[in-house]
This record gives sequence, C-alpha cells and structure tokens, in this order.
Amino acid sequence: MTLGERRKRLGYSQEALAADLDVDRRTVGRWECGKALPQPCQRPRLAKLLQVELHELDVLIAETRTGAAQEPVTVTQGSVFSAGVSDDMIRREFLRLVAVTSALSAMSDDATADGSETTDAHAGTFAAMNNHLWQVFQMARTKAAVHPLVHDQTTALADCLADGKTRHHHTLVAAAADLFQLAGELAFDQNRYTDAAVAYSLATSAAKDSKAYDLWACGLTRLAYVDLYENRYTQAVSTLSAAERIARRGDPQLSTRHWVASVQAEAHAGLGDLASCERALDVAQEVTAGPVSGNGGWLRFDGSRLAEERGARYVRLERLDLAERALQDALRLDGLAPGLSLRRRAAVLTDLAAIGAKRRDVEQLTSYADQALKICHESSSGYVARRLGDLRTACTALSGDRRVAELDARIRVLTV
Repeated sequence: MTLGERRKRLGYSQEALAADLDVDRRTVGRWECGKALPQPCQRPRLAKLLQVELHELDVLIAETRTGAAQEPVTVTQGSVFSAGVSDDMIRREFLRLVAVTSALSAMSDDATADGSETTDAHAGTFAAMNNHLWQVFQMARTKAAVHPLVHDQTTALADCLADGKTRHHHTLVAAAADLFQLAGELAFDQNRYTDAAVAYSLATSAAKDSKAYDLWACGLTRLAYVDLYENRYTQAVSTLSAAERIARRGDPQLSTRHWVASVQAEAHAGLGDLASCERALDVAQEVTAGPVSGNGGWLRFDGSRLAEERGARYVRLERLDLAERALQDALRLDGLAPGLSLRRRAAVLTDLAAIGAKRRDVEQLTSYADQALKICHESSSGYVARRLGDLRTACTALSGDRRVAELDARIRVLTV
C-alpha cells in the first residue's frame, strides 16, 4: 500500500491532509508520487493522521517510492540521488565510516577532541533507529525500497563518529556494525553477493572493534550465507565454526548460538552430512526450551523458523518425506498465526515444489511454484527469484511435460 492509497482509504483529500500537517497540498502530492520524502519532524503527525505506527509509515513511504518513476528523490538530509546510484553512494559511506571507526577504536574510551562529549542517549538514538529500520525492512514488500532510509542513517552515523566528540564511540561503532548487516541484507536480497559480502565484512570488523560478540557472530553467520548460496559449503562450515566460538562469548540470553547452529545445519546438509546436520538442528531447537530470545533487529531467531528450516535441510539431503512433513507444518502454523514474511513463505513453497519435481509429481511442482511466482512478482525479491532459478535445475527431468516447460519459461524471464 502507498501513501496515497492509505490517505484515500481514510477518506482524506490531499488538501485536508496538507491542512492538518500545515504544509502545501503540492508537498503531499510530491510525497505521494515519490518525488520527495516527509521530513523527520513531520512523520509522527503524519503517522497519527494516517492511523499507523511510525515503522508502518516508513513502509508506506518505501512502497510509494518503489511504485514511482525512477527519478531523483529529495531525501531527508537534502541530498539528491536516484535508485540507480544509491547503492554506490551507500558503499562509499560504508568505506568512509569503517575508516573512521577504525581510527576511533585505537583511541581510549575517554579520549575526546576538545574535552566535550555526547551522552549515551545520543548513541542510543542510533541503535533505536537501526531497530526501527529492521522493522521497516521486514515489512516492506520490496526490500530495495529501504535503500534511501539506510543511506540517511549511514550518513548521520558517519558524521557523528567523524566529529570526534563522543566518549561512547564503542556504542556508535556497534550501531555501525548493526547497520552494515542491514545493508548487507538489502544487497543479498537482490542477489548482489559481492556487495553483501563487503557489507557483512564491514559489520564483523566494526563489531570486533566494539567487542560486541553477538553482533560479531551474526555478521560472520551472514557472511557464511554468501558462501552457502554460491554452494561453497566447506568455506561456510569454516566461517560458521568461528561464529560459533565467538557466540559463546556473547550474551547467553540472546539466541545467537542457536541461529549459528541453524545455519551450520544448512552447510552440513549441503555437504551431505546427515548426522552433523541433525546435531546442529538439535542445538538450534534448544532456543525453544528457555528464555533465550533475539533482539528484534539484527538477531531475530526465536525458533519460529525451525520447521521451515528443518524441511529445507531435509530437501537438500533427499529425505523427502521428512522434508514435506516439516514444510507442511510451517505452512499450517502460518495459517493459524501468520508470521512468515513473503520471502520466507516463498522459500517454503519453492521447497515443496522441489519435492514435487524430485518425485516427478507435476501437479505438486506446478501448484507450489505458481504460488511462489506470484509472491516473486508482488515483492520483486531477487532472493525469491534466485530460489525459483534453482528450481529449474530440479525440473530438468520433467522438461518434456508442457506444464513444466511453461513454468520453466516463466521462471527464466525472472532470472535472465
């Protein structure tokens, strides 16, 4: 849903909304066609008028931007950039920020440029905003629409670190590690694995400098995902082994070590090692036995994904009956209490389609693949397109069937 659609649903005209916000009607028009973004000071009032939470408002803004023509957009800090160049600008900000953080990490905690200091509350504001951006990322149908928001946050954080006036630079460096991981997720969703690896590497570097062990372990785990999706399972196992050791030094109340184990299971499945895969899944399952939790942002593993992840591992290991049971459980639980994101639901559907292909069940293959294709078109997710592209290989033996040939052609259009 876009800003304009939400306004119309509530019965507002552009003039009425502009009057309540004390802005010109043309300003509202520019927001609704994606030519400008509401200023931070305007957003709380706008969210209240549209009867949404602030993170929901940012999703509306992101969806509006995605649906608009690809032309320069004025962002909150006054810079102008288009969707086509925003990735490069974000990367440059990352490289600048990591240089700043490395320099500051060499300083003592109480060193300042001029004797002044910022407060923990200032550093905490960045952490809170990062958490907010993770919520927007999770809710956005088109993940790339979150790029402008991440760019703004990166610029603001880099400027704060560069002024050299904070005694709490470790907190800000940790916030940078958090933000780098989100940027990596944006790149990963669009199958830009080199960009994702750069962002995740910066995240691990910043987390190490700030001695944020859970952030560090999560950054390494995301870095291992790049190897997993390029079928480099041995390298992924090595990276995850380091993440596991670092996670042991983290907060025992966080679910870091369980998430690492879940991803280790995927790596072992890729190597065909059923015993190691199931041992790792057993460790991941322990997340449901105690008060261990995620943090709502860079660490969200709480056990709710275990059914779908167990199913995906069993598909890889050719244990189709076990896989189908786990994946159907994931869909059933989602039907009772919806919690799967579009991307996760598409992954489950694609795995069920792959089971159909392995069983030469054309009806199962095409039924589940059709549903995943619909989600891919709705979300423009590169991740979902990649999963569907992998499905084409599983369909090779059935290529003589007209329905499978049509399905292959539809997927090929997405992955060309």
